[in-house]
Amino acid sequence: MNRASLTQWLERLETLHPQAMDLGLERISTVARTLELLPLKQPVVTVAGTNGKGSTVAVLEAILDEAGFSTGAFTSPHLLRFNERIRVAGVAASDGDIIAAFSAIEAARGDVTLTYFEFAALAALLVFKSSDPDIVILEVGLGGRLDAVNIVDAAVAVITSIDLDHQGWLGESRGEIAREKAGILRSGRPVVIADPAPPIELRRCVDEIAAVPALFLGQDFTVVANDESWAATIRLNDGGVLQLGPHPSGSVLPENICAAVQAALLLGIECSDDTVGRALLREAPAGRRQLRQIAGREYILDVAHNPAAVHKLLEYLNVNTCKGKTFCLFFVMRDKDVSRIVEAATGHFDSWFLADQNGNERAAKAVDVAAYLDTAGEPQINISSSLEQAFSRASHALGQEDRLVVFGSFFTVAAVLPILDEQERIHGGP
Repeated sequence: MNRASLTQWLERLETLHPQAMDLGLERISTVARTLELLPLKQPVVTVAGTNGKGSTVAVLEAILDEAGFSTGAFTSPHLLRFNERIRVAGVAASDGDIIAAFSAIEAARGDVTLTYFEFAALAALLVFKSSDPDIVILEVGLGGRLDAVNIVDAAVAVITSIDLDHQGWLGESRGEIAREKAGILRSGRPVVIADPAPPIELRRCVDEIAAVPALFLGQDFTVVANDESWAATIRLNDGGVLQLGPHPSGSVLPENICAAVQAALLLGIECSDDTVGRALLREAPAGRRQLRQIAGREYILDVAHNPAAVHKLLEYLNVNTCKGKTFCLFFVMRDKDVSRIVEAATGHFDSWFLADQNGNERAAKAVDVAAYLDTAGEPQINISSSLEQAFSRASHALGQEDRLVVFGSFFTVAAVLPILDEQERIHGGP
């Protein structure tokens, strides 16, 4: 693999471990010790939760950059390029840096097999070791307690909203899932809880682990929001308060913005409303209620792939209405709660465009999704053999005042973004 391209490396990593997902810290810890990666010299913020993790990380990156600190961030999954997962000072790592990290991991692992995600997490830590950012931010891939990034002790833990997702791995209730996510907590170290109604099990975990201080949304920081704007009040350690806003409502939920602010403050970094305002002017994370306007038509892209995230997307659509019809292009993995997603979205779209994705073993069949929609009474259902074909059909159906909402998974948004980029190149913007 000495001269392998990044694409070749990634293809190989998908076959190295017998299971695509294999939660546990023993294998990755063994290789991390061989590579002398732990402990990290920088303070680390670890972000867990069902929804909002990526947005929280992006806002925290922007705030820290505005405050003059360099960051190393590890997130997943990526939209278009694997490199997006590993960022230093907001810039995706180069192919060469990632390949060098993969080569080092391969030499160090011996007969230990690692999953794709474990390779990625170790590669990120190697890149951060060589680039030496001021602060490292790690996004949990799945759960928390047994997730690969949990080999690192967080200086500050953040837990965003908790809802039902990956129940086969994490538990069948919000309480069980909360306990898994609380696995990133450390005794004597702070945690920020940005779930508006955290399960009692999460509060018990905070007490059992003695994570202090524990800052809760609605208790230690509060948000007041309407359709157009939001404001927040954050209690400071010295007894004072930091007032945020009002700021215009955008693609990132204010509670996740506040969680990022709280994390920065807990790191001892001065953070003003002006700092937050400048950070929010930066480009929002792709695929999070992302608005594109091309040739008089409106496209909204969202990686929402569980019922809670879909409800938030629908709230956004109900506030940000259009004069014409709202169509949707929907594609989802079969291990998701398709029936509850459809139930949530019923009555919100004038027409559904569904697609198969051949070659993706996790993909739900379009005919199966259509059956759910038919049972729910949705009248306009179109089935295509690919996402590209579905997008083409939906685009041809759009009138000048109509809009298309693309959602259901990272795969869905990733397939459509390049098409929109090409349309924008040909037709220009709004």
